[in-house]
Amino acid sequence: MIPKLVRLSRNAPKDRHKAWDTYWAGITATGPGGQVLWDSGSDHEFLGYKDGLLRYLDPALPVVDTGCGHGSFTRALAGIFPRVIGVDVSRHAIARARAESAGSSTAAFEARDMTADGAGTALARSIGAGDDGANVFIRGVLHVLDPEHQTALVENLRHLAGRRGTVFMAETNFQGNPVEYVSHLGATTRGIPAPLELAIRGLPMPGHFGPEERERAFPASAWELLEDGHVAIETNPVTGVPGQDRVPGYYAVVRPLR
Repeated sequence: MIPKLVRLSRNAPKDRHKAWDTYWAGITATGPGGQVLWDSGSDHEFLGYKDGLLRYLDPALPVVDTGCGHGSFTRALAGIFPRVIGVDVSRHAIARARAESAGSSTAAFEARDMTADGAGTALARSIGAGDDGANVFIRGVLHVLDPEHQTALVENLRHLAGRRGTVFMAETNFQGNPVEYVSHLGATTRGIPAPLELAIRGLPMPGHFGPEERERAFPASAWELLEDGHVAIETNPVTGVPGQDRVPGYYAVVRPLR
């Protein structure tokens, strides 16, 4: 298995901006049976977050879906909040999100690198958030960033949240090695499901993000932890084997200390 994984991932772009834009440029189908590994095509995972989102996020503020991809969670958020903005580093992802969200009056999209210097302040200004700030939803982004870019993203989220905003995050927290991870998702020595192979070929190798990583990225000196716990991150049901479409995950709700 290891030689095959090395061979598949060898030509993945080293620049993460290029990697993500190239990946999304090649996507032609989303949802069940589509090409996106982390797209279950169901609202089941989101419904597990719904009560917490309504409990902690101020509905008077806009919600920013950071790393929105093709916008499936942006659209779900737009069903319960009056204004949602999906943001992604890939322009091709944003183009697909806009196409799949045609007709929505509460979801909008911007291509923006939220790890860039000043991105949080610039986005807050762009969406008219003002000093009150915006709420943030982030699912499956922090675990694919290295610690340096995690720090940069969190600093931008702090500026974006302003005086009243709250951050809700849900991240993959699989504790095994890469071989165990891809095996959990259905890879065997006989073959690898197409959406998983596509991700291996083109994207950075993911890590995991749990309580320890959250304590480092969102230190108690700057952030208040409101709630956290375990969650299942749902993926594309490509194998039909029970459990292979659910990855152990971690969620947390935090606010900047004011």
